[in-house]
Amino acid sequence: MSKLNVMLTVLLLLALGAMIPTLSTQTASSQQAVQQANKVLVRNANILAGRERLRGKQMMVSGGVMMAYLERTGAAVAGGPAIAAVPGLDRNTMGCSNEYKNLVTGMINVRVNQDCSRRRQAEENVAINPLDSNNVIAGQNDSRIGFNHCGVDFSFNRGKRWGDMIPPFWQFLLLDGHTTDACSDPTGAFDSLGNAYFGGIVFNINFAANAIVVTKSNAGIGGAFYHTPNSLLSFQTYRDNPLGVVANDNVATIFNDKELMAADSNAASPKANNVYMTWTRFNDASGAGVGFNSPIYFSQSTNGGRTWSAGIEISGANAAICTFFSGEANPNACDQDQGSMPFVGPDGNVYVGFGNGNIPGAGVEQVLFVKCPAALDCSLVGSWTAPVKVGDLIETHPVGPDPVTGCPAGRQCLPPNGYRAPFVTTISGSISPTTGRIFVTWGDTRNLAAPCNPLGPAVGALPPCDSDIFMASSDTGGATWSATMNISDMAGDDSSSSQWQVWNATGPDGRLYIAYYDRKYGTCETTGCQDITMAVSVNNGASFSYFRITTSSMPNLVVANNPLQAGFLGDYMMVAADRNGAVVVWADTRGLGGTVEEDVYFARFPGLKAGE
Repeated sequence: MSKLNVMLTVLLLLALGAMIPTLSTQTASSQQAVQQANKVLVRNANILAGRERLRGKQMMVSGGVMMAYLERTGAAVAGGPAIAAVPGLDRNTMGCSNEYKNLVTGMINVRVNQDCSRRRQAEENVAINPLDSNNVIAGQNDSRIGFNHCGVDFSFNRGKRWGDMIPPFWQFLLLDGHTTDACSDPTGAFDSLGNAYFGGIVFNINFAANAIVVTKSNAGIGGAFYHTPNSLLSFQTYRDNPLGVVANDNVATIFNDKELMAADSNAASPKANNVYMTWTRFNDASGAGVGFNSPIYFSQSTNGGRTWSAGIEISGANAAICTFFSGEANPNACDQDQGSMPFVGPDGNVYVGFGNGNIPGAGVEQVLFVKCPAALDCSLVGSWTAPVKVGDLIETHPVGPDPVTGCPAGRQCLPPNGYRAPFVTTISGSISPTTGRIFVTWGDTRNLAAPCNPLGPAVGALPPCDSDIFMASSDTGGATWSATMNISDMAGDDSSSSQWQVWNATGPDGRLYIAYYDRKYGTCETTGCQDITMAVSVNNGASFSYFRITTSSMPNLVVANNPLQAGFLGDYMMVAADRNGAVVVWADTRGLGGTVEEDVYFARFPGLKAGE
């Protein structure tokens, strides 16, 4: 090197050295300025930490979003033993497939996510291709590439084997110029042509901007990869972007949450292939705290997910049922909402069930229902019916924190696990194509006994913690509803055990399938293990037969055996049905190599036969 070059190099290094303090100062200043710019998430975290209290009947941001925030900020459960390395991985495969068999019942539980990490997978969805019963897609909250993201899965043999991947969301540019670094609340659907759609709420954890986006997998691909929904672009399937954009905000007081998607998969429907999305829109513009105004919003796409209508508020107002703590100008607005679930009737009607807190009483909420008739344009507020009450929803589980079980501060949990047992986010609905009867299911704790400390501290709360699964039905298109039925206690053998996180689906033959987490087997109610039960009705919901879906009980996941995953199994699981029966996905704690950690598992009912 010449003397001149040496001198230039020294001068350059000196110049860079002089810049370092300035750069460090700017970086620190910038980090301080954006220490979680989204006020909705900040206030939710303050409530969890006990620095702020809920006002009225305000709703909370969903668990998947908050787990991403807590992990990113280092506020998740810390300490506890290290998770040991797991021996026995199958190095001859690209993934880490696994299955559990019960030779007596013929049931097989198949691992859906195929990554070999020990990161959390939970909060699942599933859909069946209406043109090919063997083609199933699924999705989940997924931490394989860091804190909460989304994962997508596909099968071409009705769930015997799976492939999985991360969706193409990470090139999406938010309105503040940042790219997304987190995804939650995954959702998927098929239309009548066999096109698959996958969506999620995406955001950058340090900034205010957030969006709901959708990607597509054209018919024939079957969810094996996803691409832009924009069919006007050449080489569409070779492109990740642009995504379909359902909602897109860059306001510190707005956070879009808990979105779910439905597609009109009936080729004979007048609105065949329309795709619909509903979600909770947290609006904290008043500064009154998380959930001051959290109505249900709706958007639709009529061109295969390429464009979406402007979001509209569909949760409406009703002076007879929404009588307490309105965050809107209308004192009877039904605006304290969470957990919406859209579903489509065979005639093209769009139905939405959701949880609501605009009523007095600690732990007392209600299930509401709205619909848009097929003859109307659902992108218009006036096309939606006023909300009607389906039934009461009681949430009186004890409240964290519990450092032993991992129950988070400010969240209601299920002793002795410490799992969040959300009911308002597990409301689901379906309609019988043979009778037109609408079914809505949910869980609650109206039968919770004193040892479980209803609305008291989670520390010291003891099982039995009797939570149950409830259902109501309507033969009037949702205008009126039946008396509430306790589905889980109808089994006759679980009157004091816990059932939670329910989902339902109705097949084309009218069979009703209801799946849920269940602690009635063995000693699970006292030790904390759990199973999945499927309740099946062949007589329009008049009576049920009950089947154990899990081949063995899932072990209790607590801080002692998994400090990072303790306290969260997701906010929902899911069931789908077609002419060949039902399929169900859930978060399972039976980790590979004897570990206790969360993965997504799948079963079909009627189950796979042993050896199939």
